[in-house]
Amino acid sequence: MRVVILARVSTDKQLYERQVVEMEQYCKSIGWNVAKIFANKVSGTKKNEERPEIMEMLQYIEQNNIDKVCVLEISRLGRNTLEALKVIELLNEKKICLFIKNYNLETLDKDGNVNPITGLICTILLEIGAMERNTIKERMASGRDQYIAKCRKEGIKMGRPSTYRKSDDTMREQYKKEISLLKQGMSLRNISIITGTSIMTIRKLYKFAQK
Repeated sequence: MRVVILARVSTDKQLYERQVVEMEQYCKSIGWNVAKIFANKVSGTKKNEERPEIMEMLQYIEQNNIDKVCVLEISRLGRNTLEALKVIELLNEKKICLFIKNYNLETLDKDGNVNPITGLICTILLEIGAMERNTIKERMASGRDQYIAKCRKEGIKMGRPSTYRKSDDTMREQYKKEISLLKQGMSLRNISIITGTSIMTIRKLYKFAQK
């Protein structure tokens, strides 16, 4: 069984690495051969057809006799329900089975036909996930508003002191990898994807890469 792993890139680089390690270990334990790993760089504005990593994966699958696409969680397919379902639909159209590890679900049956029950479960799971994220955002916003109101009432000044600035030595130590990648000529966008550091911060590191 030849498979590829699709892992979602997030601002937390360690989270991405944990996804890959867990999926590689699982595939190895059941005798699946991982042919390649693809990073799903989720964008809220791009269609799947405009996401090169998805199209590259599909092309690779068709050219290399891949049996399945493996993901750790269904939420790793996209930023929202619609985006994730579009990825599933695209795979179904290509007769490519999607395996979702944490629920042990497969979108196609043994004959290569779409499993309608799995499709329904995926939609429900995605909607539940969206509801949970919205609830967390609402609670965080409510807590932030209450904290701001309390600080204002008590005359507490909020935010980082205006004079705060990291020293050059601190910047060099904290962003060693980013500086190294800049010296290698890598683009800001790719460095940001690999390290999880914002492009704005990486721009500030140019002066260290030129020394």
